[in-house]
Amino acid sequence: MKFQLVSLAALAAALVVQPASAQQQAAASEAAPTAAQADAFVAAAEKELAASSVELAQISWVNATYITDDTDALAAKAGGRFTERQVQMAIEAAKFRNVPGLSADTARKLYILAGGVTLPAPNKPGAAEELSTLTTRMSSSYGKGRGTLDGKPINGSDIEAAMGDSRDPEKLKEMWVSWHDNVGAPMRQDYAAMTALANEGATGLGFKDTGALWRSGYDMKPDEFAALTDKLWGEVEPLYKALHTFVRWKLNEKYGDAVQPKTGPIRADLLGNMWAQEWGNIYDVVAPAGAGDLGYDIGDLLKAKQYDPLKMVKTGEGFYSSLGFAPLPETFWQRSQIVKPQDREVICHASAWNVDNVDDLRIKMCTKVNSDDFVTIHHELGHNYYQRAYNQQPLLYMNGANDGFHEAIGDFVALSITPDYLVKINLLDPAKVPAADKDIGLLLRQAMDKVAFLPFGLLVDKWRWQVFSGEIPAGQMQAGWDKLRLQYQGIVPPVARDETKFDPGAKYHVPAAVPYTRYFLARLLQFQFYEAACRQVGWKGPLHRCSFYGNKEVGAKLDAMLKMGQSKPWPDALQAFTGTRQMSGKSMVAYFAPLKKWLDQQNKGKPSGW
Repeated sequence: MKFQLVSLAALAAALVVQPASAQQQAAASEAAPTAAQADAFVAAAEKELAASSVELAQISWVNATYITDDTDALAAKAGGRFTERQVQMAIEAAKFRNVPGLSADTARKLYILAGGVTLPAPNKPGAAEELSTLTTRMSSSYGKGRGTLDGKPINGSDIEAAMGDSRDPEKLKEMWVSWHDNVGAPMRQDYAAMTALANEGATGLGFKDTGALWRSGYDMKPDEFAALTDKLWGEVEPLYKALHTFVRWKLNEKYGDAVQPKTGPIRADLLGNMWAQEWGNIYDVVAPAGAGDLGYDIGDLLKAKQYDPLKMVKTGEGFYSSLGFAPLPETFWQRSQIVKPQDREVICHASAWNVDNVDDLRIKMCTKVNSDDFVTIHHELGHNYYQRAYNQQPLLYMNGANDGFHEAIGDFVALSITPDYLVKINLLDPAKVPAADKDIGLLLRQAMDKVAFLPFGLLVDKWRWQVFSGEIPAGQMQAGWDKLRLQYQGIVPPVARDETKFDPGAKYHVPAAVPYTRYFLARLLQFQFYEAACRQVGWKGPLHRCSFYGNKEVGAKLDAMLKMGQSKPWPDALQAFTGTRQMSGKSMVAYFAPLKKWLDQQNKGKPSGW
């Protein structure tokens, strides 16, 4: 093709007087996409994602339940391909954002596509696979991680159980330090590299950083969502501080000033959990005199009735069946990992899957016969029933109204694991149902998990948001973590930490890049759902004793909300079940009001805060 030089004046004149050529019209069309093109793009994207997500889920399942170098490589490659396409789709979706005449449905799907990548790779060759390799390597490293107890190696699920059982501060310190040093510290460089890559990808999608991308997924602006989390924390912080004050006093009584002082923060490893996120395992240490014996322990009840892990899961299914939900498919029982295999490495962290986006439902657990896992089963099955409820929605709506909803459903059902429920399923003898004078003990035991978790649920992503934004530089990631844990939880590590460490990596969700604010939201939403369900059944007694087990009207209303998936903004879904459009911590505060009054009496004259 030959080119001819023309003057700018001549070119300008030509542009003014000449009619648009077919080529120019095509260029204009490309520059200004239409609503019809947006519809076509969304339809093609959903079709492609429907196929590729199934393949990725199958490969990820094999990798999570059979960790080898080969399955790591396969998962990294598949994850890289999927992420690369997601990023390309997100970039494409962003081009249609301001097209006039978009239908509400297409506009919402474009919004979901543009912000739907958890870790966006930069749009350049090899970046997606590099990012996937980093996350796969960190997740597998976590799955294969070992701490020590009495100098001997101990795996993740066993060390978690031992942290809950031991009351020897030296052994607790050994387990805490060995797990954080062996699992977290080695992945520090990989995490910094992952952060840089994801941030480059997020800015390419038009976000300030990856944290802003994550906060954009709540039907509001990122800064508005951050403000909402602060508001919610403000509603429940007084309840947490009252619990912290009481627990610190009881730990001081047990261990003395040299181990746990009467004032200041609490030593993290004394709280019965590797991350000090839930404190229920040390209920025996803090149980109130005269009211502390609840009359039963769910773990003991399960063992007395000769429950095994399979029967525990069957019991969880029975709760949902009592609400009118259809039984789980036969493939669930054939394909789930319910107990830890003895012949291979697996990721024991509990999760729920719908592999084919229809009804290939599964859970992955290393179930032990104890109270915690009994509750966890009810929680994980909540994900499965949610996944199945919205499986008739278009692919892009196959999700919770927001990610907090997905976590809250099973938790709200698990709140109904009351003495009344345990009697109905023949686990608890009716003669052993705790009397009203045990209510403080019941509430304290609940608060040790539900309330104690709140600041941890908030700070994990507060830390990541600050790492992504650069407020916490790569060279100060440990110090930033320690500062936020002290600020929100009022806890400190049992030994000094420095920048050779990486304690956030010792929590599964950090190397696996699972956003964590969902769990903070879920802790509050579950009480909103629970209070609404108890109103629906006409419950008149103390809120914490309500069980809606067997109530099909609650089940029908719940199913209607679940079926919505992500097709509507989350306030619409919240209103459908609870009657309100506002997330709030007030239902949790109402649930624990008798406990808060009691704690304030116990804490009189004792310093609060740290």
